[in-house]
Amino acid sequence: MKRLTDLISAFAKGIAHSKVSLMGAMIVTVICPFLLGSLIYDAIWHIDNTYFSAVIYMVLGPIFITGLVMVFLGLFFFKGKEEVRLFTLEYLQGYFSDPAKFSRLRKLVFFAVFLTCVNLFIFGLLGYSGYHYMESVGFCGQFCHTVMDPEFTAYQNSPHSRVPCVECHIGPGAGWFVKSKISGARQLFAVTLDTYPRPIETPVHGLRPARDTCEECHRPETFHGEKLVVRDKFLSDEQNTHVQTVLLMKIGSAGDRAISPHGIHWHVAPQNQIVYRAADRERSVIPEITLTQADGRQTVFRTEDAEETLAEAEQTEIREMDCIDCHNRPTHVYLPPGRALDNKILSGEIPRSIPFIKKTAMAAVRKEYASHDEARIGIASYLNDWYLQNDPEIVRLQQPLLEKAIAGVQAAYTENVFPEMNIGWNTYSNHLGHQDDLGCFRCHDEMHESEAGNTIRMDCDTCHVILAEDEKDPAILDTLRGE
Repeated sequence: MKRLTDLISAFAKGIAHSKVSLMGAMIVTVICPFLLGSLIYDAIWHIDNTYFSAVIYMVLGPIFITGLVMVFLGLFFFKGKEEVRLFTLEYLQGYFSDPAKFSRLRKLVFFAVFLTCVNLFIFGLLGYSGYHYMESVGFCGQFCHTVMDPEFTAYQNSPHSRVPCVECHIGPGAGWFVKSKISGARQLFAVTLDTYPRPIETPVHGLRPARDTCEECHRPETFHGEKLVVRDKFLSDEQNTHVQTVLLMKIGSAGDRAISPHGIHWHVAPQNQIVYRAADRERSVIPEITLTQADGRQTVFRTEDAEETLAEAEQTEIREMDCIDCHNRPTHVYLPPGRALDNKILSGEIPRSIPFIKKTAMAAVRKEYASHDEARIGIASYLNDWYLQNDPEIVRLQQPLLEKAIAGVQAAYTENVFPEMNIGWNTYSNHLGHQDDLGCFRCHDEMHESEAGNTIRMDCDTCHVILAEDEKDPAILDTLRGE
């Protein structure tokens, strides 16, 4: 026991004779219990707070490692006047050559192995848990709060809200992991230096190929037949009249168990290779499209001013069409004001029984606000003032209902508009369909013509059949329900 005490004493004495080692030892001693306890807790029970996890993995972890490195460097390279004899090669050789001294050496080895095991255990937990933390939705969406708040909010309200960010933004394997972390470091510097763009650009140019992401879950070749779509809308009249549009969408198939590709997913069938030239970064202006069919036949469709448009473009892109060309915002979906309010009325968050609530809400959310806080105050003030002037009975007798409506209108705004990031209504283009942007009409405009005189059709029945359009209680729905 005395020999072991001597070894520990000599180890401590060696540290004491190096300011670098002493400082490192103090850091390790202070950090170790907190870090180890936090790692074990996170591994067993999981820490939900993103910022607390950031302190563990991005502050305490690196400090602990730095402390250990300082201890090592101090013992071997920054020693004081008194040499640390325990850690010289001559000292160890003497113990290996003298059998009587070998038992003493074993105690030193055991002590070193014990410390090494403790450190390896901590390193293992730190590396494993840290890796998963940096792959978590919380880290991606909440760590850089102001920057990513719009994307995180839109993600939470999207159809893919249960799909982790990394499933689409980071591929499997070390290559994609390293690429993403290098990109993340660049973005972190941009946030620190306040040089990031406002709004954040849509990263369609840097996403993994669609067949490596979308088609991991969605298989176009197995989509068959038609899909019934019912779109709800509320008019800006006194009754906030509920009207519906009923569409039979020709989803179709990209092949496989069908005789031939058909419907909307004809575009991504292996038999039909579509390559287009875009004249802008957003891929909204497409002057030239080339279709190559399975038998090798090639048809080029061009607009009348294609050459001029491409020559004047600041940047052009040649791209083979895939899922992202239509579904360019599959997750981070920002709704236009009308649709955002319609959804809130449909869900009951905005009571439809309040007269003219759709009309007044549209006017309130379209005003300019500098921040979410200002928007909440402005929306509440506008609606209260409007009903006080035009329908005071609502304010006097139905104030709780009006307050509920105000909260719903505020939510519709704050979920889709982010003034701090210069994101307003319709800032981002959505190419799916043609309700809010050009979408399908980028190509299906009957302006793209081949040398043979054929054009890309603009016929509504190409992709869907309109069974009812903005009708109150459409009869087709009663028929479909068997009523």
